[in-house]
Parts: sequence; structure tokens; C-alpha cells
Amino acid sequence: MKTIHYKNQQIEVSKVVCIGRNYVEHIEELGNEVPSSMVVFNKPNSAIGSKLYYFSSSCRFEGEICFLINDGKINAVGFGLDLTHADIQNHLKSKGLPWERAKAFDNSAIFSEFVPICEDLSSLKMKLSINNKLVQFATYDLMMYKPNTMLKEIQNFMTLEDNDIIMSGTPKGVSTYSMGDVFVGEIFSGDRLLVQKKWVVEEFK
Repeated sequence: MKTIHYKNQQIEVSKVVCIGRNYVEHIEELGNEVPSSMVVFNKPNSAIGSKLYYFSSSCRFEGEICFLINDGKINAVGFGLDLTHADIQNHLKSKGLPWERAKAFDNSAIFSEFVPICEDLSSLKMKLSINNKLVQFATYDLMMYKPNTMLKEIQNFMTLEDNDIIMSGTPKGVSTYSMGDVFVGEIFSGDRLLVQKKWVVEEFK
């Protein structure tokens, strides 16, 4: 089982539950329709990785605020990258087919460590910089579906086990990336830095 880092230990994750199309400007930049209900898809444990790999010129990054679940509640926050084979996803969408081949492949869910969240969730914000340039910025206010709404909606039809992760969706600014790019993901509560993680894009072997 793949693990993530939390409270100075490695913990196993059953699944990653992802929220799609949760930021209006991101929906617009990809030319998608605003959904009438929350879009949910899963990544399996095997998708979790610790390194950021270059897969192809069509592979796209999506920075996200992520939540760790325990006892059916949000108790920790981290930074995550949802990687997408954009060419494959576009083909599957055009055929009305599921997205797993584009979204659930090995090493497509990359996470920082997770830290306990005691602050008001409405104070959270996320920044992603690549090669020292800010490319994505997200706040609680920009989310169409807020964290507790996500949690309740998911629990209406799916059991969230301890240490499951919710990826809350990505804001505008998604793009492809290159070998050697330096990614820095950050989660803040207000102006206070909670989590920072750096990756250098490596060749996939």
C-alpha cells in the first residue's frame, strides 16, 4: 500500500476522492460546462506517488488543497498535484467514457505532508509556483463546493475510511510541464504558511 506523511509517520491511504470542476475560472479555461451537481471521481491507492515525473508533452498538472479524513471528519490539510493525460481525457470525454486511463494512472496523485488543521477552513488558500513563477492560486471563497459540503456529499454514497484523502479541485492556471521544472506547492491559513513542498520534475523510469 502507498503511504503519505502525517504526524512524523507514514500512513496508508485507501483511496483518493477527487472533486472536479470546483472553480468557475478553471471550468471556463478548459471550455467545460458548469456542472449542475458536484463532479466526483476516484484515484486508487496505486496512483499515489512521492516524485513528480514527466510522462509526456500532453500531461497536465493541477494543484489542489487536499484534506485528510479521520472519524468521518476533516482533520488535516496538505498540498496535492492531480496529474492528467489531457489528450487521453479529451478523447474519452468526446466518447462519453470514464476518465480512469487519464486520471488514475500510477504516480498521478502527488502529495506534500499533511498537517493537522485547527484553523477555520475558510482561511485556507493555496499557491503553486513553477520555476519561481506563480501559476495557480486558490482560496476557500473561490470554491463552488466548500470542504464540508464536499464531505457531506461524498458520504451520501461512499464510505470514507480513516486516512482517505479528498482533493478539492483545481483553480485556473493548469498546463503541461517539462523535465527539470521546479514546483513549489504551499498551503496557507490566512498569511501563515502551513505546508510547503518542492518537487523537481524527473524522467519516468
